[in-house]
Amino acid sequence: MSQHFLLSAAARTLSLAKVLRMSDDEAFDAFKKIRWVDTDGQAVCPRCNCSAVYNYTARRIFKCKACHSQFSVTSGTIFASRKLPFCDILAAIAIFVNGAKGISALQLSRDLDVQYKTAFVMAHKIREAMSKGVADKIVKGEVEIDGAYFGGYIKPANHKENRRDRRLAVNQNGKRSVVVIMRERNGNTLPFVFKSEDAAISTIESHVEAGSTIHADEATSWDSLHARYLTKRINHSQSYSHDGACTNQAESFFSRLRRAEIGTHHHISGVYLHSYAGEMAWRENNRRISNGEQYLMAANASLQHPVSKQWKGYWQRAAA
Repeated sequence: MSQHFLLSAAARTLSLAKVLRMSDDEAFDAFKKIRWVDTDGQAVCPRCNCSAVYNYTARRIFKCKACHSQFSVTSGTIFASRKLPFCDILAAIAIFVNGAKGISALQLSRDLDVQYKTAFVMAHKIREAMSKGVADKIVKGEVEIDGAYFGGYIKPANHKENRRDRRLAVNQNGKRSVVVIMRERNGNTLPFVFKSEDAAISTIESHVEAGSTIHADEATSWDSLHARYLTKRINHSQSYSHDGACTNQAESFFSRLRRAEIGTHHHISGVYLHSYAGEMAWRENNRRISNGEQYLMAANASLQHPVSKQWKGYWQRAAA
């Protein structure tokens, strides 16, 4: 029996101990090489793209010779206005990508010895950078469609005579949302969040290329897809795969997301459900890549991502 990729030495190319042993100067040099990879770590002005800059070594900032603006290695990125040392940020990314089912903000705060608020925002900034561009992607070929509901848990009453059927809309709290996945076989995974599966049809039509073959389960929500695509259906009450029709890869994504919710985070707020779904899609897409490559991909995505409108100053707004 062949060895699973995740158990092989090829999957382990990142040493967390090596990242943690970095000095702040080494971490700063790593940041420069990741952000300005095209110039081998030589600073480029984010405002005018001029490569002629002055170096202020005392404060680790740069000044553009053309437009005279001052900037740092994190200026204009998702880590702009950072207060953590460079080594701690790289360690946070390394710890984050090593979690197969994600990592909780509480654990990250303990590993880095920072406040829970700091770790919470840091993790969500990395998730946002990972998920960038999902709304613009198109999937094609063999595409599996499925939906799974999250949140809105209603605790049953203590006494049996007081219990109600929680499946009925009148007995629900309105917080339940569905994650709809469009998963290209051996390709990209696109997650979106809706209040119901029916609301996903227009989004599916705009993100699945015409001429593709869609695989879906027996839910009536997907009936209208037959008019636009060759659609193969599978009735899960009878079988999980039949005549080439199955949604096993979509179910694999939901399995990872469920395990992240139950085993790692324990609760996912509906407001942030799209962020966690995007993270798990990224992990599914890159599951056959070594953790060292994942680390560099996540770090590069973060340093190429603009300042976050949602997470910059998050706790100041939340407290207002």
